[in-house]
Amino acid sequence: MFGLLRLAVIAFVVLSIIYVSLSLYSRAVRRGKLEDEWDASKGPLEAFVAEGMQEYDGSLRKKLILGVYIVPTFLVALIIYLTNFA
Repeated sequence: MFGLLRLAVIAFVVLSIIYVSLSLYSRAVRRGKLEDEWDASKGPLEAFVAEGMQEYDGSLRKKLILGVYIVPTFLVALIIYLTNFA
């Protein structure tokens, strides 16, 4: 039982680091694309980027990054099940 708890804690820490890194990278890429799309006729750069980032915060892409937690947890559970009960 202690081994499973240790695995869960270590996995959570590693997956959290991966999630934060992936989330920051995705936001940086989106911000770069917004800055590339901007031209002077669309208003000030900061306002354009802020509006685009608000749209990003509600997007599906941001929610899909949560798969970093779901997919590995499911695979480990499947492997444990198949090893012990199949």
